[in-house]
Amino acid sequence: MDNLEVFPNNDEIINKAKQFFRDVIAENHVKNTKKLSSVKEFNINPFLNKYLANFLSGNDDVTSIAKALIYPRVLGTSINTSFGANLQKFINTTLEGYGSTTTGMDIEFIDKFDGRRKYCQIKAGPNTINYDDVTTIRTHFKGAINLGRTNGIPIANMDCVVGIFYGEDEEISAFYKTLAEDYTVLVGKDFWYHLTGDPEFYKKLTNGIGEIANEFDGTELLAETIEALSKELKNIDSIEE
Repeated sequence: MDNLEVFPNNDEIINKAKQFFRDVIAENHVKNTKKLSSVKEFNINPFLNKYLANFLSGNDDVTSIAKALIYPRVLGTSINTSFGANLQKFINTTLEGYGSTTTGMDIEFIDKFDGRRKYCQIKAGPNTINYDDVTTIRTHFKGAINLGRTNGIPIANMDCVVGIFYGEDEEISAFYKTLAEDYTVLVGKDFWYHLTGDPEFYKKLTNGIGEIANEFDGTELLAETIEALSKELKNIDSIEE
């Protein structure tokens, strides 16, 4: 297990995170939005489509139905799915200076709070693991501890960390709480503080990524996508009266 001593500085992390959001998250968001011009991208619920359209727009014409279908995907599911799916790419590009040589670990870092080396698995948010993930994470942590023992490197349970990119302690799921009984779970601001030593880094990072938002105006793309989907919806019997 090699010692990893060359870490990126905090400004470098922010700049790489901004570039990642611009090149990966935003680009995929645009691509996924364009796909929504086709009815085939939706499982339309005939019991709810007109209700949701009326709830949103006050009428149930095909344009309102298209909006009720598209908005949740564009503003919720699509962007969150994209970030989760590209989490490993974020780790490899933005946190590459912390890359781990230990099987099952995403990064290794010197904790700026207690000065100990941490062996860390990265997760996106406070509700992004399931029951099976708990077993897998435990197995990886036990493997790291055993490997350290073999190599004469003492690794305590507290040195095995689940680092959650965003969220608050009170938001974590029961699965994370189960892991926290034996290992360290660091959420949002706490994770970035232990990683960088800057208690305000989480805010700086989210603000930095927020600056990228000014580069994107999706109103025209949304209007085109809604119009295209509306035309297809006119030809569906379950939509029309």
